Amino acid sequence: MSETPRFRSVLDGFVNYKPGKVAVGPDGRSHKLSSNESPYEPLPVIQEAIAEAAKQINRYPDNNCTSLIAALAARFGVPETHVAVGNGSVGVTQMLLEAVGEPGAEVIFGWRSFEAYPLLVALSGATAVQVPLKDDTHDLTAMAAAITDRTRLIFVCNPNNPTGTVVRRAELEAFLDQVPDDCLVVLDEAYREYIRDPEVPDGLTLYPDRPNLVVLRTFSKAYGMAGLRIGFLVGHPVVIEAVRKTYLPFSVNSIVQAAAIAALGAEDQLLARVEATAKERERVHSTLVEQGWTIPPTEANFVWLRLGDAAMDFSAACDAAGVSVRPFAGDGVRVSIGTPEDNDAFLAVAAEYPGKV
Repeated sequence: MSETPRFRSVLDGFVNYKPGKVAVGPDGRSHKLSSNESPYEPLPVIQEAIAEAAKQINRYPDNNCTSLIAALAARFGVPETHVAVGNGSVGVTQMLLEAVGEPGAEVIFGWRSFEAYPLLVALSGATAVQVPLKDDTHDLTAMAAAITDRTRLIFVCNPNNPTGTVVRRAELEAFLDQVPDDCLVVLDEAYREYIRDPEVPDGLTLYPDRPNLVVLRTFSKAYGMAGLRIGFLVGHPVVIEAVRKTYLPFSVNSIVQAAAIAALGAEDQLLARVEATAKERERVHSTLVEQGWTIPPTEANFVWLRLGDAAMDFSAACDAAGVSVRPFAGDGVRVSIGTPEDNDAFLAVAAEYPGKV
């Protein structure tokens, strides 16, 4: 008799997703720049919506998210049948993979990209096909060449996490033209609101004529609701219907539904905050360049330092100063844009670090 329960073989050697840490400096202060969060507290109107919704938590939430989907459809000018929601964009990603993933299926994505992709692909039963980035950006030519008759889904994270780089309209459309109609392309636009490059297309302008293209968005970043977990997908009904079948009942709770609707109504205020973050991003980027760093252009709410083998050492130097960053061993360090005070604390560490690259 076996001494322990039997689990899926994919869990052997499986490394759990690791969220950004919090470091405390000698002065007892912390500057958390490790998770790409908004540095602003929720707007009063969102806090009020949360408080009001909390009065009904003895009841199950609307499993169909009817009001929220209606609000999203109205805001983005798409039919309600083109929208699905889930527990954060990661939750929607899992729903997508559950809809297409099975043994023998392949999922393509650039690497390095969002670190949840390989974990979720493995759990879906599909095989991950990682295509190395080129100059910190998706190599769409190589990704197109990697497509086989087993390819079910392709992720294009734009801007890419953790490098902040983008692919522009001409190259993206040329890539989409090469993807077979029976293969889904997921344009992950978690950081769409931070883009200032006019050559980067809004995925919602591309999907209407491409039934195999879906657009993934989140309320975690620009909308400042990372703690509530709500994401959504826009695509054609045949895709949305399949994805909705994988929805875990009641996983989008009543509080987050109310908060997301309130956030859509207060979008002007939230986007003003995004603009302030974008300006801080430019200040941080230009200061790093002046300090002697080589930093790729970024259209997200973070910057990427190509540190290679020094990534963990630089992260430790930041920790010692109470600045939390996100290191990727052997690759680089991602640093979120926070308040001016947070950013100044990071820039002070970067200025003194001897191993600039």
